[in-house]
Amino acid sequence: MRVLHVGKYFPPFAGGMEYFLGDLLPALRKQNVEVAALVHADARSAATRHPAADDPVPVYRAPCLGRLLYAPISPAFPIWLNRLIHEIEPDLLHLHLPNTSAFAALSIPAARRIPWVVHWHSDVVASAIDPRLALAYRLYRPFEQALLAKARAIIATSPDYLESSAALAPWRHRCHVIPLGLDSDRIRNPKPEALDTAERLWAEPGTRILAVGRLTYYKGHEILLEAAAKLPDTRILIVGTGDLHQPLQAKIVEMRLASRVGLTGFMPDSTLNALLASCDLLCLPSLERTEAFGLVQLEAMRFGKPVVVSDIPGSGTGWVVREAGHGRLTPPGDPSQLAERIRKLQADRQLRQELGDAGQRALKKRFGIGPVSSATAELYRRVLSEG
Repeated sequence: MRVLHVGKYFPPFAGGMEYFLGDLLPALRKQNVEVAALVHADARSAATRHPAADDPVPVYRAPCLGRLLYAPISPAFPIWLNRLIHEIEPDLLHLHLPNTSAFAALSIPAARRIPWVVHWHSDVVASAIDPRLALAYRLYRPFEQALLAKARAIIATSPDYLESSAALAPWRHRCHVIPLGLDSDRIRNPKPEALDTAERLWAEPGTRILAVGRLTYYKGHEILLEAAAKLPDTRILIVGTGDLHQPLQAKIVEMRLASRVGLTGFMPDSTLNALLASCDLLCLPSLERTEAFGLVQLEAMRFGKPVVVSDIPGSGTGWVVREAGHGRLTPPGDPSQLAERIRKLQADRQLRQELGDAGQRALKKRFGIGPVSSATAELYRRVLSEG
């Protein structure tokens, strides 16, 4: 069985969708599925007509001119997709959405002749924070629905997200829930020099709170800053890059939090893993359903760390916590409640340990890449057997 995946980006590009794809593809090979991926080039990985030698599976990176409203702009993508379909001759296309470039499959005859599985990572949410998305979605929706209409099967990452998705409502009879998964072997225990770097970053004493994610409109980092003002005995590090770096830095200075709160920018995996290993808890303060799952929760499980996570209505973030039992939920956008949840974990070391242990068990049983890849391969076989 040969499957061509179509995604936005691929590691080393940093993002939950990308890390998942990077874990899923090698795991599918262990399920006797031949896989390749077509994604966009990015600042850290140039366009390449042939797979890079160090990629764990064949990954083709199409030229990309930049991004518009978070979407890659790649006029060459349809040409590359058509060429790869003829070269690889896949039995099935696995399309990861949201991704405007995946719409190219609608216009390529060779693509339309083979079955599709759509992986629904997130709705395009008509954001109350970024109103441009509502207008953009009016243009996006017809193509999105045409793609879903052609799909033989659709993967949703949690039952909560599936139930709340208006875009998926007409197609629920084709939907299957398979959560995101993590290859825990990929995330290695940090070496002493990486731990030393983490210690220098933490610097100040206090309960160590880590947040990881793009500095963008829906991540809720400003809510975490407001909560930090109510938590004097804490040290908070926010790892990531994005368009809100300067506004967040200005807010840190304005609130006189610079001695306790730091924006680290991009961190290599070795340092990020050391920060995860040395923190006391992970915080995911996201605000909207654009945060559909929160893969970083699984990274916290890998190191046995408890989490405090926004229970976003209709999102899978809260579902993961309820399934794994590895943390506490808080209403999105409420800094007082967020501070209270953190304060309770801050005061109870044994509870933090118990929650962390629960997360490690959940990662082995439910959220590891092994069971996720097995369920995905079984879905492929079912789709192909139905003709």
